[in-house]
Amino acid sequence: MKKIKMLKCISCGKEHSEDEVKYVCNSCGGNLEVIYDYNLIKKRFSYDELKENRYYDIWRYLDLLPVEDIKGIPPLKVGYTPLYKNKKLADKLDVSDLYIKDDTRNPSASFKDRASAVVIKRVIETLDEDKRIIATASTGNAASSLSCLSASVGIKNIIFVPEKAPREKVTQLLIFGANVIMVKGTYDDAFDLCVKACEKFGWYNRNTAYNPYTREGKKTAAFEICEQLEWEVPDKIFVPVGDGNIISGIWKGFLEFKKIGFIDKLPKLVAVQSGNSNSVYKAFTEKLQTPPVVSGETMCDSISVKSPRDGLSAVISLNESGGFAVNISDDEVILSMKEFASSTGIFAEPSAVAVYAGLKKAISQKLVGRGDSVLLLITGSGLKDIESAKKSISKAYRIEPDINELEKILVSINLKG
Repeated sequence: MKKIKMLKCISCGKEHSEDEVKYVCNSCGGNLEVIYDYNLIKKRFSYDELKENRYYDIWRYLDLLPVEDIKGIPPLKVGYTPLYKNKKLADKLDVSDLYIKDDTRNPSASFKDRASAVVIKRVIETLDEDKRIIATASTGNAASSLSCLSASVGIKNIIFVPEKAPREKVTQLLIFGANVIMVKGTYDDAFDLCVKACEKFGWYNRNTAYNPYTREGKKTAAFEICEQLEWEVPDKIFVPVGDGNIISGIWKGFLEFKKIGFIDKLPKLVAVQSGNSNSVYKAFTEKLQTPPVVSGETMCDSISVKSPRDGLSAVISLNESGGFAVNISDDEVILSMKEFASSTGIFAEPSAVAVYAGLKKAISQKLVGRGDSVLLLITGSGLKDIESAKKSISKAYRIEPDINELEKILVSINLKG
């Protein structure tokens, strides 16, 4: 029996067979959600199986992924990233418990590796070798993720990025051998060009949310959180939101583990958006039917989006989970970068640090209280955007190789014994 039951349109509800569509709904063009035969999965996927499973990566959840087996998967370890408890920050912020899920530890230093691994495996299973060319549009992380994992299995890729993408991310793409197209415009412009190019040249499209299987990879973080916290999920989970595909994937993961009986409680999700890239925030707080088009301007390039491609699903996730949305400023992100890194030992990019800034704002607005357990989802490494990190730090001390000069510095920073 096939484990995939259907692909259902999130917008109009139309049901499609797996073979009937490739990307979006053939009636309204809406995003699709992969629906599994959960009764079948419950019979063959259990706690005991997980305990015996030696694959500590996303493939340990094979029964809930849209692939047949693990033959030909990218050899790089994706997923089962560290989850830390940070008492120091919990005490400082006056919350019950504070957890940090560190997805900077994935192969390309990004959460997006989860989606790319699944998409690549789908390509290997469904396309002949001579047709395996994958394209994507990205502000950087999805692109570097795809190019990194594609390199590990020898698949060609075409990457569309906005011309303002951070240099570090573009360098990462090029070093992995990607064919990089820098588009004179925004991420949204790059996204639309990628769709047209895939249609014209027959490439496989990995675009976030447009490809329904990206959500399937991202939901694995929710599975790991359940396992790593011994099936006691946090009260609130803070997620950086641009297109909305990560938060919708996280919510899907928790729902699926509840459907098959692995957890009883569901967390409340919190969408964090920065600057004027706040479409999901506006849609949620103003109760709009459709997330509006916004300017998308923010220093947080990974969540800089004019029109979120999975915005509807993101808002649905917030409503269903009983969560909320927070809109922070770029200045709040800058002020939080060094504070977060120096309190956790995790160097996160601005889009990831946004969740920490968002938590502080939520606490100030009484949306998070003393009794709450909180998890921050850290989605990308600060090494991907050094220029932004420089805005949050002071300069290093420069002295002659003289012990007396050193002593003056030590006195000024209260480090002399």
